[in-house]
This record gives sequence, C-alpha cells and structure tokens, in this order.
Amino acid sequence: MTSTDDVRSIDLVGRDGLQLRADEFGDPDGSPVVLLHGGGQTRYAWGSTARVLAERGWHVFRVDLRGHGESEWPDDGDYGPEAFAGDVYEIARSFPQPPVLVGASLGGIASMVAIGTHDEPVARALVLVDVAPKIEQDGAMRIGAFMSEHLEDGFGSLDEVADAVAAYNPHRPRPTDLSGLKKNVRQREDGRWVWHWDPRFMQGKLGSRDETRASLVHEGRLQDAARNITVPTLLVRGRVSDLLSEEGAQDLLRLVPHAEYVDVDGAGHMVAGDKNDLFNDAIVGFLDRLAP
Repeated sequence: MTSTDDVRSIDLVGRDGLQLRADEFGDPDGSPVVLLHGGGQTRYAWGSTARVLAERGWHVFRVDLRGHGESEWPDDGDYGPEAFAGDVYEIARSFPQPPVLVGASLGGIASMVAIGTHDEPVARALVLVDVAPKIEQDGAMRIGAFMSEHLEDGFGSLDEVADAVAAYNPHRPRPTDLSGLKKNVRQREDGRWVWHWDPRFMQGKLGSRDETRASLVHEGRLQDAARNITVPTLLVRGRVSDLLSEEGAQDLLRLVPHAEYVDVDGAGHMVAGDKNDLFNDAIVGFLDRLAP
C-alpha cells in the first residue's frame, strides 16, 4: 500500500490526446475519485480534500482542466462544454472501474454532460460542488468580470494578486503567506504575474468572458443531461454563493430526485476553499456510504 503522504504527478489523456496534468494520491488498489476544479482555478483548489479521501482508502486524482495549470492548451482553443466533458469521459474510461467524479462549477458542468450523454457507465457516483443547470446570471457576470479584469496586463506583484482575490472574496481572510498564490498564477518573462490558465479560455467557443456561460447558454441541455443521471449524486452548495441559489439547487433536486443535498454554512461559490473542513465532512460521509 502507498502512503497517503506520497503525491505522484502524472499526465492523464483527455479528448484528442490532450495531456492533462494530475496529482495522484493514495492506494492504487483503491476505488478512484477524480477531483475537477472550476474555471480559472487549478488542481490545488481542493485544499486537503485529496489527502483526506486518500486516508480513507480512495485512489484520488486532482486534475488540471484543459488550458489550466500545467495541463496542455488545445491548439484549436476549444474551451466549450463539450470539450471539457470529452476530457472527463476519456479520463473516466481510462480506469479499470468507473470513478467517482467530484466537480466544482465548470468541473461539475463537464461531469454532468459526460455522465448524462453517454449510455455506458461513466462514473460510479457524482458530487456537484455549487453548480446546477440553473445558475444566477449576476453571479456568473461577477465571476467573469473578476477573471477578465487583469487578463492581459496581469499583476505587478503577488501582493497585488492577494489584494484582488481579497476584494473578490471579502468573507475569506487575506493570506499572510503569499507563496500559495504561485499555484494559481505564473510569472511572465516581463516579470508580471498572470492567471495560470490560457487567456483564450475567456474568448473561446463559449463566446463569453465568463466561465459559466456554458450553463447560461446550455441550461436546457444540462437539464436533459441531469435527468439522465442515475448514479448516486450529492449536491454541495455554498450557502452564501451568488452563483447557485437555493432555487437552483431545488431545481437540480427535481431533475435528479435521488440526489442528496448539503448546504455549507459560511461558504461561497468556492466551497472547498472557503470551508474546506466542512466540505470534506460533507463528501466523506457520502463516499463512505458507497464503499463496498
């Protein structure tokens, strides 16, 4: 058995052979769990979640989505929902057994589409983190504005990055140790810091400068996909989220009537980052019930 302290960086293969960087945790003989972050984030957005699940016997993979973090950028700049869903499908079918998919925001959209549009079993179970077919347009626009504000000029220092993040997430304490920010930004040759994702993500086939355009444009298709989800499902919502309202959560529960629902007090859209311990508690209980 491999120690849960071990982290192995590997490349998984997405649609059309795109290389997707991932970190692997836990016992290779354990059942697989795949953590898929939101748009504009990286695989490090999950806090301690990967290690916590590995300690409970799961074989965990936290993945950089296409164009994000250390994953490849597609030559054609395709960042539409079908492309992300295609990556999830290819990752899932690479395992000897269907994995549990844990998807936040864009990662959840991709997981819904991958599961709900294939007749074969893509996943053993699904955890959706603050996302559903019906989302709030004002919240989506706020996310888009934040992601676009420094898209080209970047930041002069990590302090400027921390100030921008603190202004966007005022309920989360501003970090005193700025080294962790280096996982979400990269330094250009001119010395400026930019977000660690392909700028074309904001001007790609979604036709919008916000990461949730997929659910705004394709709400009906996401609803159709959700209706086809038969695997055990958990929806985790941040109670102060401005993207997924209680109405949107209840709409998902009507589409997937067997789904369980947890509302995390004090958490916003980035639930795992805002309240990591509470988030871990929510999904651990759900996954424990899946264990053979």
